[in-house]
Amino acid sequence: MADVVPVRILAAGPVAKSAEATLPRHPNVELVSIPTNDCWIRDYGPSFIKRGGHLEAIDWRYNAWGGKYPPWDEDSRAAEQICDHAGIPRQPSDLCLEGGAIETDGRGRLLTTNCLLTETRNPSWNKQQIAQHLHQMLGINEIAWIDGGGLQGDDTDGHIDQLARFVDQQNVVVSVCQDDNDPNTAGLQTNLRQLEIWGSSTQPKVQVHRLTIPPARFIDGVRVPESYCNFLRLGDNCTLVPVFGCQRTDTQAMDTLRDLLGTEVIGLDCRDLVWGLGALHCASLNQPL
Repeated sequence: MADVVPVRILAAGPVAKSAEATLPRHPNVELVSIPTNDCWIRDYGPSFIKRGGHLEAIDWRYNAWGGKYPPWDEDSRAAEQICDHAGIPRQPSDLCLEGGAIETDGRGRLLTTNCLLTETRNPSWNKQQIAQHLHQMLGINEIAWIDGGGLQGDDTDGHIDQLARFVDQQNVVVSVCQDDNDPNTAGLQTNLRQLEIWGSSTQPKVQVHRLTIPPARFIDGVRVPESYCNFLRLGDNCTLVPVFGCQRTDTQAMDTLRDLLGTEVIGLDCRDLVWGLGALHCASLNQPL
């Protein structure tokens, strides 16, 4: 990754010492002394935006996916410390929102799910209030609410970055399941239909492309939420795609994303990483230049 883009790794205390001892030296890698409770920086990190040509960051309220995994004190402070380290103006928000819960086309349209409406996150907010706040903070003009449901084993209440992602303004990829006996099938099919209806009515129109999830896999009796939508773009030239050891679906997903993105596509084995119930997009945060 560092050969393509600069990389900053949050590491403090004993974690930093371990990283210094094990990571190879690279001019594009910087260790930043910010303590965290876990690795899913996409969710507790800031959302970067450009306003009037200047880079700013939104610091959303964070409570570990509705209070599921205490403690989260260090994670909740990380966004402010990241902004301070990078010298980027920070705008705090009272909305409880994880970065993996929103997906934008960069031009005012946003995909999300009902995870923003859970009682454990935003009990006093309704859809209209959230839409108004997202317009104020991010310049969002149109929201597609996808409510068919998330993946089994997903502990985020249905983050969109496991279900659907923009490739560009006119193309979206969506997780689907081809096994009629899989409990994920019905909900993912609902998501697909909703996206297709929305895609045909929005402007510019959006074409929806399917990414078939791999067969169910369990670790310690718990299904892990394996999704190819959790890919990570590195600039305009390279895309990292999580793969899960199923050659058929791994190959299909990489071929589809290669055709749509027009970049080099590299598959990274995420069978161990997804044990933590996330993958590449969840464990990373893009900072625009």
